Amino acid sequence: MLKPIINIFPAANTPMDNLPTWRALPSFGLAHLDPFIFINHHGPATFEPHNPGLPFGPHPHRGFETLTFVFEGEVYHRDSHGGEGVIRPGGVQWMTAGRGIIHTEISSKEFQENGGNVHLVQIWMNLPPELKMTAPGYQDLDAEKIIQINGVDGKSVLHLISGDFAGKKGPAKSITNLFTAWLEIKAGGTFSWDVEAEKNIMFYIVNGEIVVNGNPANTHKLVQFSKEDGAIEIDAKEDSIILLGHGTPFNAPIVAQGPFVMNSDTQILEAMRDYRMGKMGVWID
Repeated sequence: MLKPIINIFPAANTPMDNLPTWRALPSFGLAHLDPFIFINHHGPATFEPHNPGLPFGPHPHRGFETLTFVFEGEVYHRDSHGGEGVIRPGGVQWMTAGRGIIHTEISSKEFQENGGNVHLVQIWMNLPPELKMTAPGYQDLDAEKIIQINGVDGKSVLHLISGDFAGKKGPAKSITNLFTAWLEIKAGGTFSWDVEAEKNIMFYIVNGEIVVNGNPANTHKLVQFSKEDGAIEIDAKEDSIILLGHGTPFNAPIVAQGPFVMNSDTQILEAMRDYRMGKMGVWID
């Protein structure tokens, strides 16, 4: 049985400074897919030599995790708890904000000097109430560390980040047992994915054109599935890249303001206070 599709949502065009940006979540008609609460798609874009780089200077977070996929270019991460690394095409960065972190996601001096292409997607993943104040952390996963699983027809590759698939386990540690991956599938390829009932599914088309469970969908589309048991069948009409994920919803209040995602307005005010008081770490340029 195929898992029913509830709706297909287009991402909104929300450019940031010199960076083309598409926001897939939250979107008109869909506030979240708890535990997936935010998806920003940046690029593709070409930065000329002597450019300012990515516009994500130092800023705080609390109450959730981020996962950044890099398809072109690079992202340099540094945070107030000692995490640091550069991720290049095919790699990901997984950051646990937990009780509070300050970080920056920018381009290297070399990229700013020479220019180049940029294409990345960042998703935010909620934490349950009991883990909102967990210790911050950072996982730096180059392309070589990510498990690759070839499709049976030889036309697809699943890049497994966290969770289990086909008897293999992704390298990233998820404290909420999330499945996360990205799928490369060539035109004419097919791919089948079984997801148990009661999971919320993230299914975002980075680029390409597909038919999923009989429904056409293409670049910048977020597909919302029912929580019923069933399979997801993908037929690629063009070479495509799709972000995949699933997790158990926490069914707790979600209160988001700026860089903080908590369970109440009071907790948001506490996060603002703690940031001002330096409780999320001290930032030194």
